[in-house]
Amino acid sequence: MGSLESLRDSNRSRVIDALRRRGSASRSDLARLTGLSRTTVTTLVADLHTRGLIVEESTGPAHAETGSRGRRPAFLRLAPSAGAALGIDFGHRLIRVAVADLGSTVLAEQTIELDVDAAACAAMEAASELTEVVLAAAKIQRSQIIGAGVGIPGPIDHATGAVASMTILPGWSGVSAGRELERLLEIPVRVDNDANLGALGEVTYGAGQGLSDVVYVRLTSGIGSGLILGGRLHHGANGFAGELGHVQVQADGVVCRCGNRGCLETVAADGSLLALLRPAHGDDLTVRGMLELVASGDLGARRVFNDAGRALGRVLADLCNHLNPAAIIVGGELSAAVGPLLDGIRESVHRYAQPSVADAVEVKRGVLGERAEVLGALALVIGDTDRLNSADIAALPDPIGERTA
Repeated sequence: MGSLESLRDSNRSRVIDALRRRGSASRSDLARLTGLSRTTVTTLVADLHTRGLIVEESTGPAHAETGSRGRRPAFLRLAPSAGAALGIDFGHRLIRVAVADLGSTVLAEQTIELDVDAAACAAMEAASELTEVVLAAAKIQRSQIIGAGVGIPGPIDHATGAVASMTILPGWSGVSAGRELERLLEIPVRVDNDANLGALGEVTYGAGQGLSDVVYVRLTSGIGSGLILGGRLHHGANGFAGELGHVQVQADGVVCRCGNRGCLETVAADGSLLALLRPAHGDDLTVRGMLELVASGDLGARRVFNDAGRALGRVLADLCNHLNPAAIIVGGELSAAVGPLLDGIRESVHRYAQPSVADAVEVKRGVLGERAEVLGALALVIGDTDRLNSADIAALPDPIGERTA
């Protein structure tokens, strides 16, 4: 009897996991995704529906199989009572917070501008306050949140959960962001580098869907990369994998904030590009203004971004020779200069990578824009199949029992 109940719990978790990854699906879709029989799926869905964990809706995703004859099938998705996920993205100049149901539907999202780099404690307090606003807007209770994913623009020591660089993010150095946020939010927290979460966001919801080997590059005031290898985030031995911005490209270049000379950041991040364009366009030129120059066809701005793309592509070519990815996805604020920037990357990759490697990789812009990191933070929680296991399901209240009590 115990083994039968264990099998039922396992199958129930498979159905829930499929809905978490898919968003919504018909019963036929669930049978195909889980490998369970249609009869078993129907029984499990009925049980989950009784528990209030699944709701039916009349329309489904474009990828759902509807069949060619008969009435359109009902689509299923996880109900709000199944829980919700919180995503927090600490950018260098802003904080973005979002809450989503476990079917990946974003219920509310807010952004505030803040100098995140300056002080970790102030930034985390602001994120906690913004979380209250977002939860209220989504009408979600804190008790419904199964966990929070958090992106930070610096290397994270995965052994300790602390920001591991005194130079890249000095205001956060040594701070155990995960532990402090768990104290403030009173929910489980998982912290990762923002570029890693951008990679996870694009692979889960954006330009990298269906791909298992992807390099995501985030271009803003810094340059970071997230690596998806074999369908999983690759962190390296202690969380430093992907620090692309601090690869040396000019031996006698300018001193970087990390203390070395000629890092990629010193030639391709927004500060270096602004420095090249301000003599011609004024000291008050902003990143937005620089991108507008590119969009308007300004030859100088387009040349600057093309040169930056070629420098970035030279580093990426070596990475491609090592990893043989299917795609390089470019995100972050500077990815808006899509033409000259991506052309420069492609030129260097095809020049310096092995021909078979270069032919296999597609260089493209991400489709999630500035939301890639916060969506990746949500995916970090929603994709964690251990968070809502069969024991958690059994512990959830039975809405029918509550009504009849």
